[in-house]
Amino acid sequence: MKKISLDVAADGIATLTLNDPDQAMNVVSPQWLVEMEQAIAEIVANDTIIGVILTSAKSAFMAGADLKYILGRMESGMSLKEAYDFSQQATAMHRNLEKCGKPVVAVINGLALGGGFELALACHGRLVKDDPRLKLGLPEVTVGLLAGSGGTQRLPRLIGIEAAIPAIVDGKTYSPAEALALGMVDQVVPEAELMASARAWLKANPDPVKPWDKKGYQIAEGQGLTNSKLAAVYAFTGGRLAAKTWHNYPAPIANLDVIFEGCLMPMDKALNFESKHFAKLMVSPVARNIIRTTFVNKGLADKLVRRPPNVEKSRVSTIGILGAGLMGAGIAFAAAQAGLDVVLLDRDQNSADKGKNYSATRLKKMVERGTKTQQKSDEILARISAVTDYAELSDCQLVIEAVFEDRAIKAEVTRSVEAVIPPTAIFASNTSTLPISGLAEASIRPAQFIGLHFFSPVERMPLIEVICGSETSDETLAKALDFVAQMRMTPVVVNDSRGFYTSRVFQTYIHEGMKMLEEGVAPALIENAARMAGMPLGPLALLDEITISLPWKIVQQSITDMGDAYPRPCAYDVMATMVEKLKRLGRSSGGGFYDYPSDAPKHFWSGLENFYPLAQQQPSAQELQSRFLAIQSLETARCMEEGVVEFAADADIGSLMGWSFPLWTGGTLSYIDTLGIRRFVSECDRMSALYGERFKPSTWLRARAEKNQAFYA
Repeated sequence: MKKISLDVAADGIATLTLNDPDQAMNVVSPQWLVEMEQAIAEIVANDTIIGVILTSAKSAFMAGADLKYILGRMESGMSLKEAYDFSQQATAMHRNLEKCGKPVVAVINGLALGGGFELALACHGRLVKDDPRLKLGLPEVTVGLLAGSGGTQRLPRLIGIEAAIPAIVDGKTYSPAEALALGMVDQVVPEAELMASARAWLKANPDPVKPWDKKGYQIAEGQGLTNSKLAAVYAFTGGRLAAKTWHNYPAPIANLDVIFEGCLMPMDKALNFESKHFAKLMVSPVARNIIRTTFVNKGLADKLVRRPPNVEKSRVSTIGILGAGLMGAGIAFAAAQAGLDVVLLDRDQNSADKGKNYSATRLKKMVERGTKTQQKSDEILARISAVTDYAELSDCQLVIEAVFEDRAIKAEVTRSVEAVIPPTAIFASNTSTLPISGLAEASIRPAQFIGLHFFSPVERMPLIEVICGSETSDETLAKALDFVAQMRMTPVVVNDSRGFYTSRVFQTYIHEGMKMLEEGVAPALIENAARMAGMPLGPLALLDEITISLPWKIVQQSITDMGDAYPRPCAYDVMATMVEKLKRLGRSSGGGFYDYPSDAPKHFWSGLENFYPLAQQQPSAQELQSRFLAIQSLETARCMEEGVVEFAADADIGSLMGWSFPLWTGGTLSYIDTLGIRRFVSECDRMSALYGERFKPSTWLRARAEKNQAFYA
């Protein structure tokens, strides 16, 4: 057996060890299931075996299903029947283990999630290593699925329905101590004592028949809605899920339904019902979209799939950061936490010190919360040097400028930095909109000039948009990606363009929201429709947070650079009114589209209707949702057409992680594929006739639609 081994000791206790040689962690796969069935059959047939210890030879117990395999099945066009059979195969194996007639104890020596914890639940006892970092649970709902081999039925019967709902419906994971308190495990044991404790547990002659397989069993909390407390829990949870998901995600409510109905049934019927729900979710595009983008493709990006080959691996020990404002200070903090020495430079010492204090403040909070020791905090802060002299950058292998979005200022600092840094060092700009090729004109070594666009707040936004200028070398790109890996962040690689990819497409969202306001759409309807589509914040509220003057300045800079060749965005007049005429720039200026009274919640500015009166006929929320999703996806397709983004995976990762495009879509291009490219183009044509040329599909996109050519094969 390749993935597991079975060893029987003289005392009759067998050890079943998980050890997949092809994976870093043990995962559920078809071959593993076959080997497990063979091992269970051998356990049943071998009369000398009196009990079984199930454990792992790896640092983790088991990580659950092989998501790459599942994605492959999804993309192959798996039928509902095939998905049901897939679930039933694992369900049958777990049921055979559970009913093998001999006690089985799981020795959980590391992480056990999803199918891994389901395997532990099928055992008769569970011992877990005493390690607060270890996680246990059933997080399948987070990838659009459910625990499809018994997890949704065993856990409620083991710890109670109310306690099981957060684990199953919300995907909450637990430390060993938390799991013990809930009854998810039987013992928390020091690592050195795990095997001895397991043998002792087996020798105590535990009952190999589960409670739910005994006559007269009834789940402790009673049957369904006849239990008034439980009825309230179901009602509250259903409402909470509707408010949280806006009905865009089928998995949470499906998980709740499986608990509700399954706990009214005998175990085998409940497991069958669970598999039916699992099959529906597995053939849905939502689960496919989430798994493909957030796990498989993100995993490839984290492994630097876009890194040019044949370039020697590099490592940065010291970086320089120009500008100690919010962005520069955030980059410094993230870099210091990643173990890099940071030279944080600003025009005067007070500004530089203020930037370093950003890290000091956050580290202090982490110490207070117990997530960092004082010693670790001091070590991180000591890595940051706040300076004003460019000569301090002489040892930096990489310098990142995060100064004002002004070409002249950026050109000046570029020349000052290149005069002191080593010949092999890279210069990176954190600009969010100005073309890298244009900024590189100030450089004496443009091949070593690149864009590294961080997102704010840096320490909580683990995406970096890596922008190649027209002269950026492969070696520079490779070194930049190596740096991103050191930062433990996710890169997406794009080519030069005004606004690059993320800023360019994101702006279509806020511009569309302002255009709707100008059309007379009720502000509350605009905001609610955006959130119903899955955006975390409505466009008007978002503009108030980032300030309306920010996109206005971007537009003005573009007009300066391009003149009449720059197409003014659809919201140009609204921005001009709010910024130039009304001086209502957003929250930081006292108010924008909203007012922010000190003694009451924020609310729409009462004067808004004077400038943008409501139209007599209001559109449906669904129509507004479609507009928001279509305009962002259409602009992404334009970026693909122009070569700004070369891979659909990068576009989707960037949209989800860069500006929180709805997760259920899988990203802007996955949204087009989910809708169907022919239907998408038809919808854009309809919207173009109603709302303007910005929705008009290009000839390139029409040609793809005619061939029904999806962005993913």
